[in-house]
Amino acid sequence: MRSRQLEVAVAVFAKETATHLQADIDAGAEVPFELAGGGSSRGPRLYCYQPQTAEFIRERWAPLRRLPSYGTAIALLEDFDGIDRYLLAREAPLGTRGRKSRQRAGGPRADAALRALVEDVFAEQSVFEVREERLEAALERLGHTARSGPAEVTLLASLHGLTISSPELALAPGLTLAQTETLRDVPEEALAPALEDGGGESREEAGRLLVAFTAEDTDVVAALGRGRAVLGELLRALRLFGDGRVTLGRLAWVRVGEGGWSARALGWGGRPHGMLVVSSEQEDELRAFCNLVSRRTPREGELAWALGRFELGCERAGEHEALSDYLLALRALLEPEGAASGLLAGRLAALCALETERAALERRVEQAIALEHAIIAGDVGSHGDGEQLVHELAEHLRALLRDVICGHLESDLVALAEELIEREEVEWAEAPPDGQVERVEHAPAAEVTVARGASAAEMRGDPGETGEIMDVLI
Repeated sequence: MRSRQLEVAVAVFAKETATHLQADIDAGAEVPFELAGGGSSRGPRLYCYQPQTAEFIRERWAPLRRLPSYGTAIALLEDFDGIDRYLLAREAPLGTRGRKSRQRAGGPRADAALRALVEDVFAEQSVFEVREERLEAALERLGHTARSGPAEVTLLASLHGLTISSPELALAPGLTLAQTETLRDVPEEALAPALEDGGGESREEAGRLLVAFTAEDTDVVAALGRGRAVLGELLRALRLFGDGRVTLGRLAWVRVGEGGWSARALGWGGRPHGMLVVSSEQEDELRAFCNLVSRRTPREGELAWALGRFELGCERAGEHEALSDYLLALRALLEPEGAASGLLAGRLAALCALETERAALERRVEQAIALEHAIIAGDVGSHGDGEQLVHELAEHLRALLRDVICGHLESDLVALAEELIEREEVEWAEAPPDGQVERVEHAPAAEVTVARGASAAEMRGDPGETGEIMDVLI
């Protein structure tokens, strides 16, 4: 049922607005125009001038807030059930929620809705007068959102740095990855090249997919909040799944029911490095892994903090910028005594390298620490393979985080590393003279933990080579 009281309040405000804006026009102000093209591609192209009325109203919205009827309209809109749906339908900002007592003087959602209503009433007019049929149509569109029951809310985003073999891949109920040409009725902006590198140049479209989240809910804001959380969990899982830095586009598009699309900022950044390729045979494994990461992601403690630093590193524009994030994460996991202890390199090598390769890995970690000092000092010329060094460090960190989250390793990595180092020292001390007994080499830490699944070294390889994820879910 349409609220007669709200409609009267909006009508009064619209008429006061018309009087105020027309006075500006009479005083010499002008509504800006935009030249728009029309006609067919084969025939002559026709042009017309379209008044940019919404822009004119936005520039003068502050004094319009002081009109006598503004407060009454705002108070009634605050109690309007369909306000979030209306804002999405009008592609207006949702604003923020808060206690109504704090927003009676002009909450952001009600303020945005009232401005969208006024823009709808006077759309493409250069002379401000209230036309009853336009006012009635605008109020009908507002009332329709309140009469709607639960509707399908869709959140669509672009995903970069990932390739799948199938046209579509359903990862969970309501969550789908798809090739750009597969989905229908999507906004053109979602299909246009959007990623740029650090120099502002467009990057290749290879590895560009669309990810769609859908949910049926009467609370649009709550549904969008769940959608953002699901996209964040998906991005985390993809970054842990294989060797490839996947990223989401900066914009997402929202639609309620069969309405229009509205652009929204996601807040994630960075650019993809490498390419994560998922074959059709790996789809079940990826689906299971995403489910596992969603359920087992730590929410507090050193592991959660290290995971957060790893994700921050993945958001950086370049490898050098991410180095400190990766080192901080590794220190949180393996060097609680502090960087001055110098224990990080030995512990990481014990966990992530075969015995014959540990010395080499220790040197690489020490080089990474030296590279961080050089970056801080602004002198990285002597580190020719600096980006490769950072990439290797990121892969070791990813492998450890993945092993712990999947349950292949205990969360106390310091104790496990120290146990391996101590065992090696004891065996060296007890070993007979060289040449009498052939020495047995030991595998990395994850292989020492019997029945724990794949090793950290194996985790650094192709995700399809590891079938242990499925075992964890059983």
